[in-house]
Amino acid sequence: MTDRTQAILWGLVTTASLAALIVVGSRSLAHFDAALVSYTFASLFATFGITYRYTMWLRRPPTQMYWRRGWQVFASPRHLGRNLLQLLRRFFLEFAANRFIFRRGGLRGLTHWLLMWGTLVAGAITFPLVFGWIHFETVPGHLDTYRAYFFGVSAGTFPIESAIGFIAFHGLVWASFLVLGGVMLAFRRRMVDHGAAALQQFGEDILPLLLLGAISITGLMLTVSYSWMKAYAYDFLAILHAITVIFTLLWLPFGKFFHIFQRPAQLGVGFYKEAGERGEQARCARCEQPYAPLPMVRDLTIVEQQLGFTYEMPRHAAGHYQRVCPKCRRALFGLAQGAAWSGARS
Repeated sequence: MTDRTQAILWGLVTTASLAALIVVGSRSLAHFDAALVSYTFASLFATFGITYRYTMWLRRPPTQMYWRRGWQVFASPRHLGRNLLQLLRRFFLEFAANRFIFRRGGLRGLTHWLLMWGTLVAGAITFPLVFGWIHFETVPGHLDTYRAYFFGVSAGTFPIESAIGFIAFHGLVWASFLVLGGVMLAFRRRMVDHGAAALQQFGEDILPLLLLGAISITGLMLTVSYSWMKAYAYDFLAILHAITVIFTLLWLPFGKFFHIFQRPAQLGVGFYKEAGERGEQARCARCEQPYAPLPMVRDLTIVEQQLGFTYEMPRHAAGHYQRVCPKCRRALFGLAQGAAWSGARS
């Protein structure tokens, strides 16, 4: 079975699974809003595209090696308890707090944090509502009280005018403000930082920000329309908002947003590197000094062979280029250049 066939099969499985969850969670579409069917089909397309691309990405030799070794190291019975604690620590520090971005700069970290949490909060609210997994009903005899249902099961009641109701029904508003703050800071960096401006590309740097800003602005305009303008131009704004959201969902598997799904795999890379630091170190075949974890050197040699790179040196004592440390590689390069230069003169 080819890589492409496997990716298509995985894409079909995940898309069919999501469709089944929509049917089950909405109680056979009883709580599914037909007006949101376009959002649903765009979400199903995005699910297939993301799964297809992720599967193809995992089939690449370097990624496949990191993925396999990461899980092997993490599930090692000897270090499983320690790895679980490390996973929680990294989840909160690296993912939730975005420490890896804050290291590059405080303002840059704040930009990424606002964009990330704004989109996550919006997604956590929007998708369950669109799929019919969450819906609200008034309590009989108490028209000022709502009962929330999750997958058709009662999840509690709350007064409409309460703080919980205000937060729940305006969650997308707060998420929009977070995203807009991040978008403005990101555009500021691209206008002030000449290094970022020189390297930016429209499809990878500008278009994602425009899409996030358009979704947030049109969503806020809907709130303004029905809250303070007696639903003036609401139908037009709803269509405009739907276009921006659907376009973003359709573009999701192909653009920069795909790194949202790639980033969690970095946790496994961290476990793999830590295991290499604790284990046996490879020694240079020339100077006999340790320079890298031995398992990583072996894995790198395998990946290079899979990619068709031939770095074997049968006439040298090392046998392979990866068995020589970086310092000695530079020395051998200089010696080879000197020998070639001397041969050319003679």
